[in-house]
Amino acid sequence: MRENCGVVAIASHNNVAENIYIALMALQHRGQEAAGMAIYNGGKINNYKGLGLVDEAFKGINISNIKGNIGIGHVYYSIKISSPENAQPTLLHTSAGDIAIAHNGIITNSKQLMEELMESGHTFFYGNEEEVVIYLLADFLKFKSFEKAVKLLMKKLAGSYSFTFMLNNRVFGLRDALGIKPLCIGKIKDGYIIASESVAIDALGGELVRDVMPGELIEIFPDGYKSYKLMEEKYKAHCFFEYVYFARADSIIHNKEVYKVREKLGEILAREHPVDADYVIPIPDSGRAHAYGFSKASGIPLAEGLMKNRYIARTFILPTQKLREKLVQLKLNPVKSIVNGNRIVLVDDSIVRGTTIKKIINLLKTHGAKEVHVRIGSPPIIAPCYFGIDMTTRDQLIASNRSIEEVRKKINADSLAYISIDGLVEAIGIDKKNLCLGCVTGEYPVKIEGEKLRFQERLGIKWI
Repeated sequence: MRENCGVVAIASHNNVAENIYIALMALQHRGQEAAGMAIYNGGKINNYKGLGLVDEAFKGINISNIKGNIGIGHVYYSIKISSPENAQPTLLHTSAGDIAIAHNGIITNSKQLMEELMESGHTFFYGNEEEVVIYLLADFLKFKSFEKAVKLLMKKLAGSYSFTFMLNNRVFGLRDALGIKPLCIGKIKDGYIIASESVAIDALGGELVRDVMPGELIEIFPDGYKSYKLMEEKYKAHCFFEYVYFARADSIIHNKEVYKVREKLGEILAREHPVDADYVIPIPDSGRAHAYGFSKASGIPLAEGLMKNRYIARTFILPTQKLREKLVQLKLNPVKSIVNGNRIVLVDDSIVRGTTIKKIINLLKTHGAKEVHVRIGSPPIIAPCYFGIDMTTRDQLIASNRSIEEVRKKINADSLAYISIDGLVEAIGIDKKNLCLGCVTGEYPVKIEGEKLRFQERLGIKWI
């Protein structure tokens, strides 16, 4: 599987490449392995992409010399990227014209769709799901208007997607009817922007207009945008993990500041699972807001007991477990005056594989911590994510088929507690029926072979 994680689109009266570059830098937390942008220069779409962080991916390219007033961009997080060709945007020259696409999410039926397209005569260069999407859209455009072609495309796709894409000199954003992945619209100087998170808009000095609604197609122009509401499900399935971990804390998603949600998670966690201790210590940086909330609600002082080397990549996002393990101690080092001789509440957003937190606990105890009590701002992750986060098999998940007590022993904590699902829902402030909780319940909003479908049966789609 590929995890495609941060997208942007801009339409402006001026050249957009520099603004796309800045927006991608703001979205860098969503993907650190590759980056790219596709720009329409008045005659065709040109594609620029490479491996590494944004500044590395565009090394040797003079961004200020790239001409064109519409474009899209992408930052990539994948467990399987090996060459710049696999990075996005994906650009193809089709019978309908040049189509470029950037994708955040997973098309769960892409293999089946690829087989159908190959049977009808299509050949694949990249062999990825974005190529499937482009071929389907191009085929539908032979016989239908653009709006109807996108409707037909959405009927064929299963899974999660927030797309930004271009058809020749037009630029769009599209969000699946469940709204699994975030996408928003903003007004910037001399133009409009669509992005995975509002921080990309902030980085350009812009103003958040609103979220792209689930099932909505948005076309942006330098002077405004046009909305096509194509599809609607009775219940949505917003990814709770965006609020817990993946989104940047200063982003606003569905009118909720992510930081405040995380702080609330910590408060509820302290209410549900109190502990007697000397200090609350966050695992930086994603556990910081949770720890602040826990400290505020419990009255236990908050301390920066772990110092982070900010030049080391996020361990969760690194491509191999072996590399994740080796970098833990280089990434974090205890503050001895806080740790030595004290009882510590160690707060983090989640436990996925468990290897990293075990090493941190052992590190704290090696440096003199009397007790380490672990508090986690998400429920136990017991099942895979099929929609774009690298938690794809149960054997990777420490809480799968283990009790909380068994997990506690495995990570060497003195106590371990997770927030409840009800507490999670309370903190986010979105109805439980409108959240994707698949990785903590084992029930999914999209039909996955061998897995349980939430509500037992798929609810009807309203076509608009």
